[in-house]
Amino acid sequence: MIDRELFQLAGAKSISKRLAGLDVLQAFLIIGQALALSAVITRLWAGHTLNYLMLLAFVACFTGRQLLAWLSNRWLDDYAGKTAQSLRKRLLKKLFAMGPALVQKQGTGSMITMVVDGISEVREYVKLTFSKVMTMMIVPVLVLIAAAFLDWKSALILLIMYPLIVLFMIILGHAAQARAEKQFGNFQKLSNNFIDSLRGIDTLKYLGLSKRYSKSIFRSSELFRGRTMRVLKVAMLSTFALDFFTTLSIAVIAVYLGFGLINGTINLFPALAVLILAPEYFLPIRNFAGDFHATLNGKNAFKKIHQLITTPAEKTVDLSLHPWTAEDKLTVDNLQFRYPNGTTIKPFSLAIQGYRKVGIIGMSGAGKTTLINLLSGFLTPTGGTVTVQGQAAPTLDIPEWKQQLLYIPQNPYVFTATLRDNIAFYTPDVSDDAVRHAIHVVGLDDLLADLPEGLDTVIGNGKRVLSGGQAQRIALARAFLDKKRRVMIFDEPTAHLDIETEMDLKKRMLPLMEHRLVFFATHRLHWMKQMDYILVMNHGELVEQGTFAQLQEKKGYFTRLMNEMRGEKENV
Repeated sequence: MIDRELFQLAGAKSISKRLAGLDVLQAFLIIGQALALSAVITRLWAGHTLNYLMLLAFVACFTGRQLLAWLSNRWLDDYAGKTAQSLRKRLLKKLFAMGPALVQKQGTGSMITMVVDGISEVREYVKLTFSKVMTMMIVPVLVLIAAAFLDWKSALILLIMYPLIVLFMIILGHAAQARAEKQFGNFQKLSNNFIDSLRGIDTLKYLGLSKRYSKSIFRSSELFRGRTMRVLKVAMLSTFALDFFTTLSIAVIAVYLGFGLINGTINLFPALAVLILAPEYFLPIRNFAGDFHATLNGKNAFKKIHQLITTPAEKTVDLSLHPWTAEDKLTVDNLQFRYPNGTTIKPFSLAIQGYRKVGIIGMSGAGKTTLINLLSGFLTPTGGTVTVQGQAAPTLDIPEWKQQLLYIPQNPYVFTATLRDNIAFYTPDVSDDAVRHAIHVVGLDDLLADLPEGLDTVIGNGKRVLSGGQAQRIALARAFLDKKRRVMIFDEPTAHLDIETEMDLKKRMLPLMEHRLVFFATHRLHWMKQMDYILVMNHGELVEQGTFAQLQEKKGYFTRLMNEMRGEKENV
């Protein structure tokens, strides 16, 4: 019911030892508290004066318990926070290492939920689990030993009842866990569906399908709500059962001690001490059971995050590459790729030399993004070889190759930071004048003029909202400032922009492509005239390649594609 990997985290042994020490002290304070309170009450029952020494001992034990609880929470807060931060860094490192392939496999919504909410839930899971597990392993044992010294028959009853409670906890816990794991998967699907719908909301509205999709999201949300309530029912049933059996156990002890007092087989002091210790004996397992249901999401998130972090990385090749120059050559020989679901990129070959703008054209689903991910090293080919700067390799997943790339996707990310920090993200040491020059080059002068604090204005989520065109210009400004990287990868950067914004951006983008090797994937044909070489994709196959003039003379699939996209042809 508890992940073993949780206790293999960095610092787990250290925090466990420290918590164990605190729990031993806490157990002795619980016993001391019970004995002192019993002594005070017994003395008063016998008609004697108040025993101030025992009362002071009770207050000291009670205060000590609170201090130990505070110290334990402080240690756990610190450890859980550091562990969550470490897991987030490792997850993001894995995400950046595997690139878009991992996002496509897991889903954008699922990854966002994992990095943001999932890590927070793991933090609570780590905190509560370490605290409750250590307490449950130590306190009941010492309390039972103390009860045995006071009255061994009562201790025997406590010992017999404990496994029964554990058995019910395991049975009901497994039922709740199974439902929670299934619900966690449903939550990931709901997140992916919601994010995908938001991304395509403009297209859905244009096609008149927005209401239909809003109803679909509503139905999915209601289905998720209903399943969540069923999970809560099992959790509530489990909590009720544990409370019932622990209360019943304490009642059995109380009845037994009551008859013992009536029959004179036990004195008031040990009976009262055992009765005070009985709830403390069952308290750790009750707390653990209650928090177990509260941390099921954190448990599932930790399991998923640990699975992602430990996923074997794609095979990388260590080659020594120099910055791309006009004399360098990239050759691809029978490169191919197959997704686990069966979708393939059929074997293709090409040779590109120097600073060239290579257009990748095709309809949606033709395989352009997969080809881009292969050329950028984010996917590992299932066959074929590549030769870059005269060195052969089975993949372009080469660290020094990736260090030369400038990757601009359909939806560039705008950080919640100042305009300066967003634009100078890859080149943080550049001057403000250089940032302003980049802003002018990409056409963001109007945005800068509208910002109340200029370059120091915070933009991004929850702050100044940017249009899709402005976000793309910020990505271009980042690329403009980075003079070292000579290979640019564009994955349909204007797919969600209107044609006026796109044509304006086109004027800004083309100069940035000079003296660089550029791979530009798009389904809009008006870009092709400005490309030095064109790759034509259709259903995962590179059906044609050549210059714009050569493809027109060939009158093959490229020509048919132009005829089918007459709206784009008018803009060529």
